[in-house]
Amino acid sequence: MTTAPLALTTATFEDALAGAGTQPFLADFWVQGCGPCKALAPVLAEAAAEQADRLTVGMVQLEHAPELAARYEIMALPTLIVFVGGLEKTRLTGASTKAELLAELEEFLA
Repeated sequence: MTTAPLALTTATFEDALAGAGTQPFLADFWVQGCGPCKALAPVLAEAAAEQADRLTVGMVQLEHAPELAARYEIMALPTLIVFVGGLEKTRLTGASTKAELLAELEEFLA
């Protein structure tokens, strides 16, 4: 159980995804200098802390993981992908409030 978002790279992404098991895994794909990405970071930190028993959050800085950007066809920033059991279930783009984010994730947090 992790209470802070995991800082992930290409080398650590698959292990973190597998380590989440059946728990939802929320991956945030972002870059330096992206205003909406910066705005979303504290929202994700709060959500990770509050939902630690039901959600794993990982953050992928794409400057350090271009392979993941290509693999998951990241076209907008920030992009959030929800994985369950290692499979992509949904993706969200842009910044949101914590309430909006948790509402989007509600079906996965049951």
